[in-house]
Amino acid sequence: MNKEFMQAVEDLEREKAISKDLLIEAIESALVSAYKKNYGTSQNVRVNIDRETGDIDVFMRKNIVDVVEDPFVEVHVDEAKEIDPAYEIGDIIEYQVTPMDFGRIAAQTAKQVVVQRIRETERSMIYDDFINRQTEVVTGVVQRISNDKVFINMGRAEGILNATEQIPGEKYRVNQRLKVYVMDVKKTTKGPQVFLSRTHPGLVKRLFELEVPEIQDGIVEIRSISREAGSRTKIAVCTYDENVDPVGACVGTRGNRVQAVVEELSGEKIDIITWSDEPGRLISSALSPAKVEMVLIDEEEKAATVVVPDFQLSLAIGKEGQNVRLAAKLSGWKIDIKSHSQYYPDESADEESEFTDEFENDDIQESDEQQTEQEASAGEAGETEEAAEATDEGESIVAELIDGEEAESEEGAVSADGDEDDEEE
Repeated sequence: MNKEFMQAVEDLEREKAISKDLLIEAIESALVSAYKKNYGTSQNVRVNIDRETGDIDVFMRKNIVDVVEDPFVEVHVDEAKEIDPAYEIGDIIEYQVTPMDFGRIAAQTAKQVVVQRIRETERSMIYDDFINRQTEVVTGVVQRISNDKVFINMGRAEGILNATEQIPGEKYRVNQRLKVYVMDVKKTTKGPQVFLSRTHPGLVKRLFELEVPEIQDGIVEIRSISREAGSRTKIAVCTYDENVDPVGACVGTRGNRVQAVVEELSGEKIDIITWSDEPGRLISSALSPAKVEMVLIDEEEKAATVVVPDFQLSLAIGKEGQNVRLAAKLSGWKIDIKSHSQYYPDESADEESEFTDEFENDDIQESDEQQTEQEASAGEAGETEEAAEATDEGESIVAELIDGEEAESEEGAVSADGDEDDEEE
């Protein structure tokens, strides 16, 4: 060892952030093992490296005893007093036993120790760095894709994006930049393993924190998130400043803030609602965009029955029950949705009965009107027949009168003729 070696150690301390003292202590410990391996495993030795010059000294350590049983680790008290009269039984005496060729062994051992310690320190620093960044969002580049796993380079470490943590339908390519959620960090013999996620609800939360300054400043708070990755996410926000609209702050001007999050999540739909401490209002908002008529709360069961208009039932439930499922996760309540007609069956029956009665009354009224029309038609027909009969009678009477007059005239004519005959006679 020499000053050049110590200078190299100091350079490592600056570049790799490895403590000089810890590195030297590790080299000293490795040299002890190297000495025992080469010069006897039973000896009790200590190695000391001078922090200024880099010189190495090897000391054999022995216990001072009254009766020597093992001369490799024990020395008689009288022999120790010859070296220094102050020694007593139970003290430890050291002899310098540095071998002549120990420098070569020391240099080789030191190199191995330094390389190993650098690796361990870097791994430890990476682990400490990412364990502190757990639940945070980091930006990485897709390094390689192996089967269903995607390996992402994050600078000092490589993260693993397993198939279960990938957004369904999302395609990845090498050199693609991604924002990922640091889900877990584990120590292994090959270094720390960083497990990433693109499906965790925390990813949506962190992305909104990056896009919305009001969330960073604590003015707006995300109270709850429910997510089905790749399809839809619901978030509930609140504010402690009555002059701030929490939903509007998250949406941004012309939707630019929420749109940035949607683009990062490959077009995933995001519903933003206002948080409420009143369960009924919260559940009603959580079922948006469906309109709610009434919410009945069961505090003991932490369940709610929601009544919606008949035409809103499918919208409230959502495709394959997604909307109500996300609303239940968001609010923390069990939700049972019923349509208006399902919740008020008697009212529906009455409406049907009223409709039937009206229909029947309309039929009866219509039949009465038809009967009246038939009667009126029959009356008109009777009057027509009577008039016809009267006309016939009148015509017959007139005919009789005419016949009578003609008869009289004929009689008169006959009479005149007779008078004329008489006159001629």
